[in-house]
Amino acid sequence: MNYTSTPFFDFRLFSGSLDELVSDQKILVNTLNQYSYCIAEKDPEFKKALLNSEILLPDGVAITASIRFLSGEKVPKIAGADLHDYLLAYLNNKSGKCFYLGSSEEVLLEIQNRLKKEYPRVSAGFFSPPYKTSFTAEDSQVMIEAVNAFQPEVLFVGMTAPKQEKWAYQFHKALDVRITCCIGAVFDFYAGSMKRPSQLWINLGLEWFGRLISEPKRLWRRYLYYGPIFIYGMIKAKIKTAP
Repeated sequence: MNYTSTPFFDFRLFSGSLDELVSDQKILVNTLNQYSYCIAEKDPEFKKALLNSEILLPDGVAITASIRFLSGEKVPKIAGADLHDYLLAYLNNKSGKCFYLGSSEEVLLEIQNRLKKEYPRVSAGFFSPPYKTSFTAEDSQVMIEAVNAFQPEVLFVGMTAPKQEKWAYQFHKALDVRITCCIGAVFDFYAGSMKRPSQLWINLGLEWFGRLISEPKRLWRRYLYYGPIFIYGMIKAKIKTAP
């Protein structure tokens, strides 16, 4: 698939308009932030799933700032929530179908209720998989059959990283879906069970800080431990490539 992209170490990050996603091609869309970058460097299976995405979005100011720091190139941040909003508007305009795979029954119900108000022309299917570290072959088969029976154009997968990316990569070809998107916490944001930081925080490039304040116990390691590791890695890379 040909699309606008920019190199970032082993990855090629999407740097174009989301309009480029609207085609007849079957694509897998993932996101990359500083945390997933660090985890992928230690988890070959996860890294393989990200590398084999047709679209890999730069989801985080740490990534976009690093690209500018290393190469001088300006790349816009595209969060999973931005992708979700774009695709829902696209589907609403054409009375399309999407499917939500992941999270709890309660969260999926809240998503369903909000969709009816905001995107009334979108037909949506839902399935809450068992909450476990890894799925059995039988679990995955049930999930695939649930998606394929609905035949959505877009599949949203929200089962936390890196589990969701590994699962989507493994079964992408078996899914009767055109666009598969791993968007994690967006399920909770859209349902209202987890509040996304305000637009002010987002515009300031501090969405990560707003999330840290909201969920310090869950996210402190992601930002306060892996953040410095990521920054150190970027400085080393800059020094290594300096003339």
